[in-house]
Amino acid sequence: MAVERFIGIDLAWAHGGTRRPNETGVAAVDGSGTVVDCGWTRGLDETVEWLAGAAVDGSTLVFVDAPLVVDNAAGQRGCEREVGQRYGRWKVSANSTNTGSPRKAGVLLLERLRKAGWSYDDGREGPPTSGLVLSECYPYTTLVGAAELGYDLERPTYKRRPARVPSADWRAVRAQACDELIGRVAGLATADPPLLLASHPVSRRLTEEPSPRRAADYKHREDLVDALLCAWTAALWSRHGLTRCQVLGAGSPAPQGHAPTIIAPARAEQRRDGAP
Repeated sequence: MAVERFIGIDLAWAHGGTRRPNETGVAAVDGSGTVVDCGWTRGLDETVEWLAGAAVDGSTLVFVDAPLVVDNAAGQRGCEREVGQRYGRWKVSANSTNTGSPRKAGVLLLERLRKAGWSYDDGREGPPTSGLVLSECYPYTTLVGAAELGYDLERPTYKRRPARVPSADWRAVRAQACDELIGRVAGLATADPPLLLASHPVSRRLTEEPSPRRAADYKHREDLVDALLCAWTAALWSRHGLTRCQVLGAGSPAPQGHAPTIIAPARAEQRRDGAP
C-alpha cells in the first residue's frame, strides 16, 4: 500500500506567551506531485486544524521542520550533531535542542497529534506504508543532499548571511538566492518523485513573483518554500527510503520508534560507515 498524501510543515518553534505566534508554512502534496493545498497558519491550534483537513485518513506522511522528540538534558541531540558531521562540508549545521530549550512547539505538536490518532516514526525501520504518521526533517539537508537541486558545493544563501556578504548587500543577495532556489524547486516537476509548483495558485505564485526584500514579506515566502521542501522530502523518503535518505540519530538507545531522529536526503559522500 502506498501513502497517498505528503505534508510538509515548517513549524514556528516558539509557542505560548503574549506575542502573536510566528507564521508556520504548510504544504500538502499527493502522489503525483500535485500541490493539493499550501499556505500559512499561526499557532498550534490553526496548524492542527489545517492538518486535519489536508490529511488523507490512514494514508498521510507528515515531515516537520522542528524538533519533535527531545530527550537530552543538555547540549545537542545526537541527530543534530550528525547534521554538522555529515553535511558540514556543505555549510550545513543544526541548532541545539535539549529539554531546557524554550522553543519546543514541535514537541507540543507531537503530543497534540498523538492524542488525535497520529504516530511518530523515527525512520529506523524504513518508510511507513500506511497510517497517520509524522517524522522530523531539516530542509537544509534536502537542499544539499538531493542531487536534483544542484547544490553540489554548499547550501544556498537564502537564510543565513555568510560572512563574505556585506550587511548592506544582504537583502538583495538573499532575494536573488531565493529566486534561484525556487527555480530549482520548480525543476522537480520532472524528478522522481515530482513536485509540481504550478499545480496550485499559491505555490505557482512563487515562480511568478520576485522574492521581496522586506524582512517580514521575505520570511513569509521562505516559510512556504521550506514547507514545500518538507513535503517533497516526505515523498522522496516514501518512494526511495534508505536508498536516497539516511536517518540521523539512528544510533539512539531509545526504543524502536521513539528515537529523536532527522530523516535526511543523502549523497553517498554524506553517509558514514554504511549507516542508514
